[in-house]
Amino acid sequence: MPFYYGYFIDYWYIILVVPALIIAGIAQHKVNSSYNKFSKVLNSRCITGAYAAQAVLSYYGITDVRIEQVSGKLSDHYDPKAKVIRLSQGVYSACSISAVGIACHEAGHAAQHAENYVPIKIRTALVPVCNIGSHLGIPLALIGLFLGFEPLIVVGLVLYGTIFAFQLATLPVEFNASRRAIKVIEETNLLYEDEVSGAKKVLSAAAMTYVASMLVALANLLRLILRFNRRRN
Repeated sequence: MPFYYGYFIDYWYIILVVPALIIAGIAQHKVNSSYNKFSKVLNSRCITGAYAAQAVLSYYGITDVRIEQVSGKLSDHYDPKAKVIRLSQGVYSACSISAVGIACHEAGHAAQHAENYVPIKIRTALVPVCNIGSHLGIPLALIGLFLGFEPLIVVGLVLYGTIFAFQLATLPVEFNASRRAIKVIEETNLLYEDEVSGAKKVLSAAAMTYVASMLVALANLLRLILRFNRRRN
């Protein structure tokens, strides 16, 4: 959201949001750097991302999840509704350390759904509320401010706060998926010991992007609370 309104400069945007956005930019650069570095390093066993994902599924006894290739870079994800792990072109058929780490991470999400992992159920439950909050939170707060109706301001900010709640709920889900990935990689020897550290670096860098997204959401929420509180007073 812009921080300049006519002759008014939103200093809270500069103080809170800009630093968070800088951190997010650094985190994104780090994940791209780590991915690019280890996507050029082939694993010794020539295991593809698709094979690695299937190994994780087999480890957890999952037989009803498919693995497909999709276009794009770092577009890898697990679709729980279709029960499909979709791996990008640079992961599905690649034999790099990055490919194995990322593929196993996405398969880790499939394992979470299969086991009814509580944090992922919480995050899923927040999705519809978060969608509503992202569209209606600010408008409701503005209407409440215009009408001088404080409860509507509170409702708007609470709805907008679900964006932060969603990002916060995402953290344990992503960290757990990475732990599952590394566990299977080590226990099934998908990568040799000196290669595992590379996979860990890729997954750690990716995890930091979620931390950064949470910080941006928190910064925006605090900024709005402070701004509305100032205007209300």
